[in-house]
Amino acid sequence: MKTMIKTTVKIFSTIVCCAVSLLGCSAMRSEYQQPDLVIPESWSQDSLPNTSAEISYKWWTSFEDPQLNVLVDKVIASNSDLAKATLVLRKALLEAGINENDKIPSLSFSQNSLYEYDFDSQESKKAFGSTLSLNYELDLWHRVDALADAGELAARASYESREETAQNLVVTTAMLYWKVGYLNQRLALANQNIADTKRIESITTTKYESGSTTRLEVLESTQNLFEQQVQLSELQQEMSVTQNAISILLNQPLQDAGITIDRLSEKRIPDIKAGIPSDLLLRRSDVKASLYSLKSSLATKDAVDAGYWPAFTLTAALNTSSSSLLELLQNPVATLGSGIVLPFLEWNEMELKQSISEVDYQMAVVDYRDTIYKAFEEVANLLNTKEHYLYQGSVYSEQFINAQEIERIYASRYKYGESDMVDLINVMESRRSIESTLLENRYDQLVIQIKLYQSLGGGDIISEV
Repeated sequence: MKTMIKTTVKIFSTIVCCAVSLLGCSAMRSEYQQPDLVIPESWSQDSLPNTSAEISYKWWTSFEDPQLNVLVDKVIASNSDLAKATLVLRKALLEAGINENDKIPSLSFSQNSLYEYDFDSQESKKAFGSTLSLNYELDLWHRVDALADAGELAARASYESREETAQNLVVTTAMLYWKVGYLNQRLALANQNIADTKRIESITTTKYESGSTTRLEVLESTQNLFEQQVQLSELQQEMSVTQNAISILLNQPLQDAGITIDRLSEKRIPDIKAGIPSDLLLRRSDVKASLYSLKSSLATKDAVDAGYWPAFTLTAALNTSSSSLLELLQNPVATLGSGIVLPFLEWNEMELKQSISEVDYQMAVVDYRDTIYKAFEEVANLLNTKEHYLYQGSVYSEQFINAQEIERIYASRYKYGESDMVDLINVMESRRSIESTLLENRYDQLVIQIKLYQSLGGGDIISEV
C-alpha cells in the first residue's frame, strides 16, 4: 500500500507542476471595457444640473413635509413589493455564496453497512465501511473564479433592482399623498360650485315664475347643476381610488396610519441649479444594475470559454472497512488521485455554447447602452417638462389674480345694484375653475420635481441584506 501511495503522490506532484506552469501563461479573464456611447449634443452634460452636493439620499425630505416623510418611512417598512425584492436579493446572495464555495475543496463523508446470510450454511456476515473524501478542481483557467464573480455581480444587480423598487415606491407614495391634498381642494371647490349653481337655479326659477325669463333658461341652469353633480361624483370616486392605492402600499387602511392632508403645501418647491453632473449616471440604480449585469455576463462568458480547457481535479480519500463496527477506524486506507477532463473534444457543443455566451454578452452591452440613453432622455424630458409647468404656473397665477379682480368688481356692482346675482355667481364659478387649473399645475410641479430627484440619482435609501 505504501508503494501505491508514493506512486500516486508522484503523479499528483507532476500534475501540480504542469498546472502551475500552464497557469503562468493563462489569461482567460477578460478586462472590462466601457462600451462606446454616442451622446447627442442636446443631452450634453453641460445642460444638466449639478446635484452631487444638493440632493440628499432622502431626496423626498427636500419638500420639508413631516407627514410625507412619515408616510414614506411607513411604506418602505411595510410594502409587500419591496419585501419580494428583498427575497430576490437574498436568493441572489445565497447563489453567489454557492459559487464562492467552489473555490475551496469540497469535503464529503459516507458510511455503509452490509449484512449477508447464507441459508444453506446458516452463516451470517457483517461488514461496515466509511469514506472521507476531499475533492478540489485546480482553477487553472479561472473558470471557477469567473463563475463566482458572475454570481456576485448578479447579486449586486439584484440589490440595485431592489433599490429601484424602493425609489419607485417613494415617488408613487408622494404622488398619491399630494393627490389626496389636491383632490380635497378640488372637492371643496366643486361643492362651492354646486352651491352657487343651486342659487342660480333658484333665482332663474323665481324669475320664470314672475314672467321675467323663459323656461329654457330654467332648464339650462338645471342642466348645469346636473353637470356639477356628476363632476363632484367623479372627484369623490377618484379620491376613493387614491386612498385605496395608498392603503395597498401601506398594507393597512390610510386612516390607521394617522396621516391626513387637506391641501397641497404652499411652500416653495426646491430649485435645482445648473451645472455638470459628474456622477449623475453612476448613482442611478437602474444604470448600476445594468452595469453589474453586463459585467456578470462578461464573467459568465469567461467561465464558458474556460470550461473547454482541460480541467484538472485532485482528490484525496480515507477509506476503512471492518466486520465489526467497533473496529471500523482501525484499518484506514489513504488514497490520492487526480483526473483530467478534456472537454474541448466536444467541439460542436463548445462552439455553440461559446456563441451563445457571446450573444448574451452583446445583448447585455446593448441593454447597458439603452439604459444610459434612456437616463439622459428621461432627465432631459423632465427638465423640459419642469420648465413648461413653471411657465404655465406663472401664467395661471396671473390669470387667477385677474379673475379675483373681476370677481371683486362684480361683487361691488352687485352691492350697488348695477349687476344681478347670476352674473356674480358666474364670475365666481369662472374664478374657481381657474383656481382648479392652478391647483392641478401645482400638483404637476410637485410630481415632476420628485421624479427629477429620482432621475438624477440620489443615494441608496434602503439598507443591504
